[in-house]
Parts: sequence; structure tokens; C-alpha cells
Amino acid sequence: MKPLLFSLYAEPSLLNSLAQALEAEVASMEHREFPDGETYMRITTKCDQRSAIILANFHQPNSKFLPLVFLCENLRELGIESITLICPYLPYMRQDIKFHEGEAVTSRFFSKLLNQQVDRLLTIDPHLHRYHSLDQIYTMETHTLQANPLIADWIRNNVEDALIVGPDSESEQWAASVAEMVGCPYLILEKHRFGDKNVSVSAPNAQDHANLTPILIDDIISTGRTMIRTAEALVSEGLKKPICIGVHALFSDDAYGKMLEAPIAKILSCNTVPHSSNSIDITPLIANTLNP
Repeated sequence: MKPLLFSLYAEPSLLNSLAQALEAEVASMEHREFPDGETYMRITTKCDQRSAIILANFHQPNSKFLPLVFLCENLRELGIESITLICPYLPYMRQDIKFHEGEAVTSRFFSKLLNQQVDRLLTIDPHLHRYHSLDQIYTMETHTLQANPLIADWIRNNVEDALIVGPDSESEQWAASVAEMVGCPYLILEKHRFGDKNVSVSAPNAQDHANLTPILIDDIISTGRTMIRTAEALVSEGLKKPICIGVHALFSDDAYGKMLEAPIAKILSCNTVPHSSNSIDITPLIANTLNP
């Protein structure tokens, strides 16, 4: 029997492409808020002895998590045998240690809550900094997918004479991986952070690549400051305006507008978080994992 595919704040185009790729049935569900903000939810598709896949957009997750709990609890009561959560952008990975006494390590608290609801989790390029893998905090079956092959495909098909640029030493492994897939050189810059909103970037020896098209790649574009400073540094050294690619297009406040005003040729992202910059489709990545 076909799995049931549920949408929770997901982009309709991604939902439909996944339904086709997974040969899944899009479930019928009514989900709305009462005037006081409480959640109403009703599932009209027969669920008994079937498997469920939930596609969830969890950017800005606080108001979205409780409906997920209600959906999962409802599915269990209706006889669903297993629940797979596709959460392309996994939130609450930033706080992975106590920097000050009394701080909440919210990554552990969030994973503890999610472990109680679903049987399997698929996510793309989670922010693994001090955690080596999701298995350190998630007890369910987890699949950590990487968007690098999709990004490399886009570059090969759209850019001639590419130069992959990493803004700092932490990005070297990522930049080197994409550059190897594309078959092009890469350049690592020097970044100095002086606080949450003050970043400087220098581009030593960048002039050696003046005839190439710089491509900046990062897992998350939030404030956009690092990419803006990197673009400014590259252009000041005589390089072309770069193309900026982010896996997760979070774009806090007016970050996208500021990037549009910067010396940047193009801004694009994967459709892990719905945004007008979405240009790289993650459907094949998910489908290949669920349909090996």
C-alpha cells in the first residue's frame, strides 16, 4: 500500500514533486487555528496499518512544533504503523553546549521531544558543529543528507570557469568537496569575527583567479554578512562579482535585500526552506534515500 504523505507548512511544489517521486498518496488533512490561536486538526484519509511521511518546513519552529505533536499523536490513534519526518532544515542545532552557567542546551531538549514522536528523521546538512552526528542526541533512525552533489550539478550546468570560495578555514572541507565534484579550483579566505554583526574577510592571492567566476557556498544564509563581506573582498581584489549559494535560505530581517545591494551577481538556494531564491531542488536527494 502506498505511504501517506502529509504536509506541515511545506511548499506545495516540493510536496507534489515528492509525492510523485515516492509514489505516495497525499493525505487529506484539515489544519487551522481557532481565533484564540489553538490548533484544529482533522485527518480524513484512512490511516489504519499504513506508513506516514510528514514533510515539514521547520524554519521559525516555535509555532510549528505543537501542531507536529498533535499530528503525530493523531496518526498513532488512527492506526499509522510508522512515521517518517522529512525535515529539510532541522532547527535547534545551534545551542550544542553551555557557554554560560544556567543556559539551556536546546538542541538536546528539542531532540528529546522529537524522539518521542517519530520513528525516522531525514534532514539535509544540519548544523553539526560540536556534535559529530545526529546519533549523539537523536535515538530514532536518522539520515543526514548532503546537498553538495546537487550544488555541484547546478554549477557544472550553469557556470563556466568556476572558482569555489570558502570564507574561512572551517569551510575548506566543504569547498574542497564541491570543487572536486565540479572539477574546478577552490580558494579559502581569512575571516575575522568581532561579534554577531561585525565580520571582516580578506582575500589573499585572489588576483591569481581573476579570470574565473567565484562561487560562495554556505550551509545557512542568515544575516548574509559573511557573504557580503566576502563578495566585497573578492571584488576589491579585482575578481568578478560572485554567485552566492546557500543550502538553507533563512535570511533574517532584511538580509536578502542587503545582499541584493551588495556586489553579488546571483543569489540562489536549495528549496529546503521556501524562498524566492530557491533554484536547486532537493527532491532527488530525498527520493533516492527513501527509494534506494
